[in-house]
Amino acid sequence: MTDITPELRELKNPAIEAKAEKEEAPFWKFLLKLALVVVIFRSFIFSPFNIPSESMLPRLWNGDYLLAAKWPYGFTSASLPFGVPLIPGRIFASEPERGDVVIFQHPIDKVDYIKRVIGLPGDIIAVEDGQVILNGTPIPKERIGDFVQPMSANTPVCGRPEYQQVTPEGTQICSYPQFRETLPEGVAYNVLDFGDMAFADNRPPVTVPAGKMFVMGDNRDNSQDSRFPARSGGGVGIVDQDLLVGRAQVMMWSTDGESSWLLPWTWFSSERVERIGGSF
Repeated sequence: MTDITPELRELKNPAIEAKAEKEEAPFWKFLLKLALVVVIFRSFIFSPFNIPSESMLPRLWNGDYLLAAKWPYGFTSASLPFGVPLIPGRIFASEPERGDVVIFQHPIDKVDYIKRVIGLPGDIIAVEDGQVILNGTPIPKERIGDFVQPMSANTPVCGRPEYQQVTPEGTQICSYPQFRETLPEGVAYNVLDFGDMAFADNRPPVTVPAGKMFVMGDNRDNSQDSRFPARSGGGVGIVDQDLLVGRAQVMMWSTDGESSWLLPWTWFSSERVERIGGSF
């Protein structure tokens, strides 16, 4: 039997060599690829966003976590993680629709805000005794049943003391006057209105300029929005659409704030399961 010659022994099998190189690939390359995928996903597809206040009650609660779709309005540096200035202007631009719940950067602070679009370029918006007037016509506003929210670590007090109640079971709740608004396009949503916040409930007519949008919080007496001039830590004025980050898409998590990292079982006991999965 003829032995294998030294020359044949030195021949390399391409398949074996490729497998060996794959096995020897450094771990940092995997991490780099993973980071690239995450950056692309967060920049152009979906990005997580948490709700830190009650300005969008009753739709959004403090402690909600949602996914924002990044593609509906195009892309700007505002829509990139950390606002990296890599995109000049807005590419693949598309205008939001009335009723959209949008995430945008505050024009001064550059932090993310979330509000509902009420007016688009050319619209004339006014507020009279708490009722929004769109192009001279009041947006229909119907009184419906009170909005009830359990008190928790994320809701330690009610908007006003008179709205705090105790159920027969002994649970402390906030019970707020709730209304149903319907835009001309047929989009309907619920809002809260305490009824006598004179400064917020009465605003003179203003025309939305080109490239801008008029936004409002659904919690009408607890929202710094387009009814107020843009200032640090406060109102946003009439917002430039180039500051758009994305559109609220789906609820992915919600917590009442009573969990502790050191007590794993509280991660689940504080979860508001019934709120997860809702779309916008």
